[in-house]
Amino acid sequence: MEFAKIRNLSDDELKHQEKTSAEQLFRLRFQVSLGQNDGVKKLRLLRKEIAQIKTVARERELGIHGETQEAKPAAEAKAVKAEEPVPAVKAKAPKAAKKAAPKTAAAAKTKTAKAKEAGK
Repeated sequence: MEFAKIRNLSDDELKHQEKTSAEQLFRLRFQVSLGQNDGVKKLRLLRKEIAQIKTVARERELGIHGETQEAKPAAEAKAVKAEEPVPAVKAKAPKAAKKAAPKTAAAAKTKTAKAKEAGK
């Protein structure tokens, strides 16, 4: 099936077509594994068709229409984006400085020893 024909199918027809193609692919793989058929080209075509159907279904789910008549041309889309105001960025509060932990046990001992001396 051509990609243009797949795009013209409704959502229910897409699901049905995907299901039938998947069943055909399963049967064909089964025949090939039994050695009854050398349908390598048909396997490729069925996998490609299933991928195209899933692509169109996902585009519809995301609201992407590709190059249909309903989609805006690229120049118009860029012009609309340029006109939209840019949201203001909120200022971040400064983070509190963290004390660095000593890297070795010897460094930790000297820090605690210094702290004890300062406390006396």
